[in-house]
Amino acid sequence: MAVEKAVAGLHGPDVRSDCWVEVRSAATGEHTIELRSRVAALYGESIRALVESTLAQLGATDLAVSLDDSGALPFVLMARIEAAVRRLRPETTAAALPPLNPNAVGRSSRERLRRSRLYLPGNTPKFFVNAALHAPDAVVLDLEDSVAPEEKDAARILVRNALRAVSFGSAEKIVRINQLPQGLDDVRAVAPHGVHALLIPKVEDAEQVVAVDQLLSEMQAEGLVQDDIYLLPSVEGARGVLHAEAIALASPNVVALSIGLEDYTADIGVERTADGRESLWACSQVVNAARAAGVQPLASVYANVDDAQGLRGWVRTMRELGFDGVGCIHPRQVRVVHEALAPSAAEVDWARKVVAAAEEARRAGRGVVAVGSKMIDAPVVRRALRTLQLAEAAGLANGLALEDEAK
Repeated sequence: MAVEKAVAGLHGPDVRSDCWVEVRSAATGEHTIELRSRVAALYGESIRALVESTLAQLGATDLAVSLDDSGALPFVLMARIEAAVRRLRPETTAAALPPLNPNAVGRSSRERLRRSRLYLPGNTPKFFVNAALHAPDAVVLDLEDSVAPEEKDAARILVRNALRAVSFGSAEKIVRINQLPQGLDDVRAVAPHGVHALLIPKVEDAEQVVAVDQLLSEMQAEGLVQDDIYLLPSVEGARGVLHAEAIALASPNVVALSIGLEDYTADIGVERTADGRESLWACSQVVNAARAAGVQPLASVYANVDDAQGLRGWVRTMRELGFDGVGCIHPRQVRVVHEALAPSAAEVDWARKVVAAAEEARRAGRGVVAVGSKMIDAPVVRRALRTLQLAEAAGLANGLALEDEAK
């Protein structure tokens, strides 16, 4: 029996920046749009026009629509309508794409800072709009753990539209896809629309990274993807940790390797503790594998969003283990993470001296660099430059001056 109606989205007194849509088959001549919105008096006509244009793009102008608006932006309205239409008519192949926001367009780079990556549930648009205000180094639009299985289809469309319409400021735009093979459908949906990187979850072997990389190559060959898209595999189980180096080396597009400690500790049958002693070996394995592969090691999230002091201490521990950044599950964690990863005044002073000595040796044609009585080699100089980069990102005035001097 054919489905006669379908719904998508959310409604209710606590819903913000979203909408609920019902589409249903309409008898000839009964195409209607029923709109409920607190802003109908001001924007009712424009909302109706958007509904009509979205239905036209989807080839579904014969449907009747009920729309309960809770402050949804146009890209959300379009995504919810498309999700409902696809649920009613699975054979639909057309897409209703919002215009590309010029402020949402930008490129990333391999070596950029990834101190903080702020996870945003992929089916909850209210978290998208103001994410840039918290200035994370990256946002992760999540299609995996934060999305219920029955809402994966709707979240995929919403994230695709957000990539086109929402400005996340200077943040790198990352999408966490689902586990393979389902995640390959996510790649097909979001890759053509301005995503900078794909976070591949629960990776256990290099072949999973290769599968994503090959699909991206095919899409580039077909002209569907223009720019390079970076890969961030995440190891979250015992098997993945054992294969960490092979995973990090699986593709030249891998730029970072992360570890997920909630899943890892569950996999090895222990509880996650505050000091992390049960995962010390795994963290060290991931850091070593990432450094050996020339990519950034990224630590897990800190689950207690109300414990700023605990977060600060944990981030410092992760830094001491060699990690370059951590995950954030609440916006207020971003500032704490950046502060905890910022170099001290003594570290900045040391970095300035190292960079100055290296530059002096270069100008003099000397291959040996010394700071005081200590000989300095190339890896130490690179670490000093990284320290200055962190100082600049943290807004340290002396760090900015030193970075300029180092140039």
